[in-house]
Amino acid sequence: MQIAILAGGLGTRLGALTARRPKSMVDVAGRPFLAWQLDLLRRHGVTDVVLCVGHLADEIRGHFGGGADFGVRIRYSDEGDRRLDTAGALKWAEPLLAEAFFVLFGDSYLRFDYRAIMEHFLARDRLGLMVVHRNENRWDRSDIRVEGDCVTAYAGTPEPGMVHINAGLSVLRREALASLERGRPASLQGLYATLIPPRQLLAWETRQRFYEVGSPAGLEEFRRLAVAGGIPQ
Repeated sequence: MQIAILAGGLGTRLGALTARRPKSMVDVAGRPFLAWQLDLLRRHGVTDVVLCVGHLADEIRGHFGGGADFGVRIRYSDEGDRRLDTAGALKWAEPLLAEAFFVLFGDSYLRFDYRAIMEHFLARDRLGLMVVHRNENRWDRSDIRVEGDCVTAYAGTPEPGMVHINAGLSVLRREALASLERGRPASLQGLYATLIPPRQLLAWETRQRFYEVGSPAGLEEFRRLAVAGGIPQ
């Protein structure tokens, strides 16, 4: 199974921590956060990794290389200073992408059943799948409506029936990128907006909570878990 990790952002919410290092290289208990991500993905059978990098990419490449020391294969799609946003970064990486691939944010640690999600997706003739969490406005404003097995509304103005949020993991077919122009910025939210009306965006509901290191509070929580040996496997 292949995954594209979006690791090219500036990480501005972490302030001085990411002024001179990419967010994926932020230290967690003596290891870069990306090392924790790769360990988790490898355990779940996701070993083909496309790193979508940009900001301070050489530091990531110098530490992780081709991935052999981490039990995975890593290839790099470097957007440099183009700032292509999330979907634009995937379009830039298109030559490296498989026919179907996961999409993960570079600051997320998600203990999901990756194999079951991919099998569910491949058994259905759709262009995308989003893992969603039933939030009901508890952790953040719920901004996704699910009807049957599809996402039918995402973000924008709150609407009746929006009780889910994006859990941070998606699956896409390479074909879903066809409408994007390589080298032009585009967001995943905008890409999903094109998949929703024709019911091409499946929903997979998870009850697992998600962890992130993109905010100071999230990073501190993940560090506490790592030091205590309590990071979920």
